[in-house]
Amino acid sequence: MRGALIAGIDYYSNFISLHGCVNDANSVKTVLERNEDGDLNFDCSLKTAPNASGLIRKSELKDSIQDLFERDLDVALFYFAGHGYLESSGGYIMASDSERGDEGISLSVILGYANNSPAKNKIIILDSCHSGIAGESSVQKVSALSEGVTILTASTKEQYSSEINGRGLYTTLLVDALDGSAADLKGEITPSSVYTHIDQALGAFEQRPVFKTNVKEFVSLRKTISPISKKELRKIIEFFPTSGYEYNLDPTFEPEMKGRDGGMPDPIESNTKIFAVLQKYNRLNLLKPIGASHMWNAAMESKACKLTALGEHYRRLVVKNRI
Repeated sequence: MRGALIAGIDYYSNFISLHGCVNDANSVKTVLERNEDGDLNFDCSLKTAPNASGLIRKSELKDSIQDLFERDLDVALFYFAGHGYLESSGGYIMASDSERGDEGISLSVILGYANNSPAKNKIIILDSCHSGIAGESSVQKVSALSEGVTILTASTKEQYSSEINGRGLYTTLLVDALDGSAADLKGEITPSSVYTHIDQALGAFEQRPVFKTNVKEFVSLRKTISPISKKELRKIIEFFPTSGYEYNLDPTFEPEMKGRDGGMPDPIESNTKIFAVLQKYNRLNLLKPIGASHMWNAAMESKACKLTALGEHYRRLVVKNRI
């Protein structure tokens, strides 16, 4: 079982209210609850505070976080969008009724719930100012994550988190990553690939995302439809049995008759089927032609193709029965 508590707070009784956090929470719920093929991914509990009539009190939010991490789940995920606060004693996320910043929920308390959770994987995602302090001991200034805990935050402990066009900048990139931009060729999206996607999108002078983890292997956050079938991907070791192997081509691999010189042999169906898979590899940066600008030229000029560094990586995964 996979459970997610998703909270977005726009309305604050004693602080400036925000405008994009409820939208962000709804977007995260939408993308997390189903995989791309429609299968159930996370059972989601959504809590939002759009206005005074729907505020989220500190006691309610704290109890919900504790309840999430007390469950024996495969993955327990907590997402928060709202105000954050930092002082010498540590960081806090603020509920609608917080009268002072340090009357929010302590990030060290939330981490304590996650560290002691029976869930196999615990993931905390924070789109709030100063959230990068999460997971850091205020005394020793070191990471304090137990095994199985991962933290993703919108900014460092010194930074604010930006809203753009009624949405959090960080969560916009997060949803984009979960929607498929951070997927590998197997269609899997992990916390590390999400972080990489967000990190690459933000420059040195923008808010900097933070990624902390203590895991032996990454869990998949969401599955998308792979751009290539596993059956076709496994064929990579048939075509390239050893590292650095060069696969020879000739005009019989190209099904298109247009552009052939006189005397060229006609296409052979078995070869054109192989060529179709090789072209998929090429489009996915797994393979490149040798001495030719395109695969069509490589076939027509009887040249070869070989795997790229990424292709060699996936070849090794197939050899090890990891795919």
